[in-house]
Amino acid sequence: MPHLPPVPLSWYLILSAILFALGVAGFVYRKSVITVFMSIELMLNAVNLSFITFSYQLRRIDGHIYSFFVMVVAAAEAAVGLAIILTIFKNRRTLQIDEVDSMKL
Repeated sequence: MPHLPPVPLSWYLILSAILFALGVAGFVYRKSVITVFMSIELMLNAVNLSFITFSYQLRRIDGHIYSFFVMVVAAAEAAVGLAIILTIFKNRRTLQIDEVDSMKL
């Protein structure tokens, strides 16, 4: 098997920027709570990719540690966020952001 050249680190950072931009676009322009929730997760994963890329470039473990903490926060956010989404749907029977704009029941 021939030896392939390594993928340039700039490609990883470009991919991370694209993923983050897609997450921001989904957060800003979508009307469903589920889509907004997935967009936030996409942004967190883009940040993780940047942390790992810089960690590899600098030959340090800091980026891996930061990425681990971001994953812990994302897991906690997923648990709390899904509980909130289920409660909103149970009380309002909709997940459209425009229809769930007040805290009143």
